[in-house]
Amino acid sequence: MIYLDHNATTPVAPQVAAGVVEQMRSNFGNPSSRHGVGRAARAALEEARARVAALVAAEPVQVVFTSGGTEANNLALKGFVHAMGVRRVRFSAVEHASVRAPARFLASQGVDVAEIPVDPQGRVTPAALAQSLAGAGPTLVSIMAVNNETGVIQDIPALAEVVRHHGGWLHCDAVQAAGKIPLDWQALGVHLLSLSGHKLGAPKGAGALVVDKAVDLEPLCHGGGQERGRRPGTEALPAWVGFGLAAALAMEEQPVRERRWHELRRRLEAGLRRRFPEVVIFSESAPRVANTSFFALPGLDGEALLLALDEAGFAVGSGSACGRGEPSQVLQAMGVERELAQGAVRVSLGAESEAAEIEAFLDALEAVVSRLRRFAGVVGG
Repeated sequence: MIYLDHNATTPVAPQVAAGVVEQMRSNFGNPSSRHGVGRAARAALEEARARVAALVAAEPVQVVFTSGGTEANNLALKGFVHAMGVRRVRFSAVEHASVRAPARFLASQGVDVAEIPVDPQGRVTPAALAQSLAGAGPTLVSIMAVNNETGVIQDIPALAEVVRHHGGWLHCDAVQAAGKIPLDWQALGVHLLSLSGHKLGAPKGAGALVVDKAVDLEPLCHGGGQERGRRPGTEALPAWVGFGLAAALAMEEQPVRERRWHELRRRLEAGLRRRFPEVVIFSESAPRVANTSFFALPGLDGEALLLALDEAGFAVGSGSACGRGEPSQVLQAMGVERELAQGAVRVSLGAESEAAEIEAFLDALEAVVSRLRRFAGVVGG
């Protein structure tokens, strides 16, 4: 199987897996215990925290470990609203379900919640953001750094300026950005930043919320005082240590990976245009992370393509791995027609992706498309 769905999840890097196994074997203590075994576990936890903080140039004390991006996003929205007393929330129309769903929950609790529209390339413009913030009252805004489907990079520093000008607070889901582009807490200008380990070579079950020191959060559940009282429960030390190891590896390899991905995506999209002149590549005029290409072939169903490619030995995506059946909400927010959105396929590259895999994918796609169109012609005739 050739795996081309790294935006859904990545394989655990070998050196990370080795570190996690070693942690489980030799450092099994509870980080809250005061004896030597517990202190060793605490030291490993704080080393992991420092590594995750370094990934976004923040301070370790700002990092709250979670089970992943979904929990981090829920803690950011619900925890902020309940602790800070803010009664208005705005989020971009292309956010992940883990932002949209807690926003809907807050709306059911009487919070004023609304979407910020995006342009046809999937970008939030400063003008659209400013219009959404018009009116009285402080607002929590949530805008992702990189879209999981299109790969579009939002101009977070410029949008943060608008939010701050209106006296608001900005949460940024950076799950798809970490390890693909450099992230700097101060330069971004955000107040809350969500991360997830399994998107960059760590085990599943590890994430983090990076929190401005001026922000208070109400925990999602209540118990002990772990994570400075913001995320109680015994620490998932092996997974969080793996996250720290993966973060350090991603920082080290990101520039080289990005250059390779640019060349591989250029090869992929040139091949798509050569073999399928009718192809639509979404958001190709916007800044995108180098590993992502989201496209459609008019008249073909994306799920049918995905399943046929799976049978041919290729794993690709058809949008968010957290949604099924419906056309991409992201593409619909961009104004893409429903039928075309229904045909979307996403190729997302990883650290081990190679040029030979791209050529093999193009060959397989050509064969699959030819077969599906022949079948459609027979059925239609």
